[in-house]
Amino acid sequence: MTETKDHLILGSPSFGDPQMTECARSQGAAAAWLRVMGSASVREALCRVQGNFAVAVRGAGATTDSVDLAVDRFAVDSLCYRVVNGQLHFAARADALADPALGPVPEVDPQAVFDYLFHHAIPSPRTLFKGVFRVPPGHWVSWRGGRLEVKPYWVPQFEEPATVKFETLREEFRGHLKQSVQRSLGTGKAACFLSGGTDSSTVAGMIREATGQAAATYSIGFEAEGYDEMAFARIAAKRFRTEHHEYYVTAEDLVRSIGDVAGQFDQPFGNSSALPAYYCAKLARADGVTRLLAGDGGDELFGGNSRYAKQRLFGWYDYLPGALQRGVMEPLFGLPVMSRLPLLSKAASYVEQARVPMPQRLQMYNLVMRLGLDQIVAPRLLAQIDQGEPTRAQAAVWAIHAQASDINAMLAFDWRYTLAESDLPKVVGATRLAGIEVGFPFLDAALVDFSLRLPSSYKLKGQKLRWFFKEALRGFLPDEIINKRKQGFGLPFGVWANRHPRLKALAVESLHSLAARGYVRPEFSRKLVTELLPSHPGYYGEMVWILMMLEQWLRRHAPNTRA
Repeated sequence: MTETKDHLILGSPSFGDPQMTECARSQGAAAAWLRVMGSASVREALCRVQGNFAVAVRGAGATTDSVDLAVDRFAVDSLCYRVVNGQLHFAARADALADPALGPVPEVDPQAVFDYLFHHAIPSPRTLFKGVFRVPPGHWVSWRGGRLEVKPYWVPQFEEPATVKFETLREEFRGHLKQSVQRSLGTGKAACFLSGGTDSSTVAGMIREATGQAAATYSIGFEAEGYDEMAFARIAAKRFRTEHHEYYVTAEDLVRSIGDVAGQFDQPFGNSSALPAYYCAKLARADGVTRLLAGDGGDELFGGNSRYAKQRLFGWYDYLPGALQRGVMEPLFGLPVMSRLPLLSKAASYVEQARVPMPQRLQMYNLVMRLGLDQIVAPRLLAQIDQGEPTRAQAAVWAIHAQASDINAMLAFDWRYTLAESDLPKVVGATRLAGIEVGFPFLDAALVDFSLRLPSSYKLKGQKLRWFFKEALRGFLPDEIINKRKQGFGLPFGVWANRHPRLKALAVESLHSLAARGYVRPEFSRKLVTELLPSHPGYYGEMVWILMMLEQWLRRHAPNTRA
């Protein structure tokens, strides 16, 4: 990172333009970025920049007070801004812009608190602080003469080729994979996360292909039934002859590190996989690794999440005649008795979900909405919340790709909400806390562009997830990994919170404190830990986790906050 009062530059971009590249080499990155932002077509100039970056520069426009900000396609590097007394200020972190030195400390935004409960993160452009905003992925912000504009410079454009040849695409795909791994590696030991899934296993194997040497691989396990997949990581390590390292996270590790991980982020963040990712990165750091490669993005580029197949089933409902839907199925399966009959309850659930349009359907089982927001949130905070705002924001993002195929629309939606707003911040935050860098080979521009022109049927063939990806790597990846059920670094927090006294005490005390702030109802926090969590640890443990992490973050960054 380079930072002065006139610019902030993060990441390691490739400018893609010979003149800009030469300018960066001879005059420095700031000079090159000034030329990019001062281009006749800033949008086209930004589209040519590849790799991860977040940049803010002053003086690219005609006026002396002009400021331009931009982040890469997936916002791997974060950038925030705030207008105070007619001046635009910027920083890499939202909490840095809540500094009293800039002016009155901004209040916590109640709507952002609801966003956190709804998404388990706070999606851009909002941040926890009123008046502090985050640049959305693939966007450019310009400040000219006191006028602020926020515009997308890159919007994915999916192509459906008329003819394709599998063998040709397979060779091209493997070539892109190898090159993306080569470009993502640092100068030290070649190393990667290894969960035992298809993505991390592919990265581990491609490191050997790219370097001719074994990768150092790092895996996390859990002593909890249904959560540990170390066996698959060992299969991949054996296939690619990696230098393999393992660590089993314990409940005591959580007690020791929850506060530190919560405080690492610039606003509340509730993705529980951050804890195991941190311990995995910490293991690598102790081994002398300075940069880890991660497999994030493979599912979202090539169709690997189980909800894609599930939503395809619901999509088939639209092919039924409208008269059959509205005149027969919906009235019949909408009867209360249907949900109580074992043989018909699944059909009733199918009709209930299928009649809801996308992307609203994705949130039908949203945890906080199923439990009832009025049952969770204290009345004073509830009165300041627009419950429909997250749904409207998601619908606006969905509308951008509404004309694409169903699978591509879901992928583009996940590029924003799953990758940019949750999974990438998780890995970046965890690795930075451990003191190492991270690279994402699947987000390499050439590989992303390849996925844009891959036929929809190659991503989801019938109900077969990421069909092309798996078939193209068959023989390279072990069959056990190609055929395994997706899992990842899921954390057995709910199970452990019931069994481990110190962990449960931390959770109970955190929820009690959050209730005392006026954020949640005291009766709900008590019921959650005394009744709901013991009855279904895996399900209600998620609710305990996001409330606990909210309180732990507030203690470190806004200790005096009250609703």
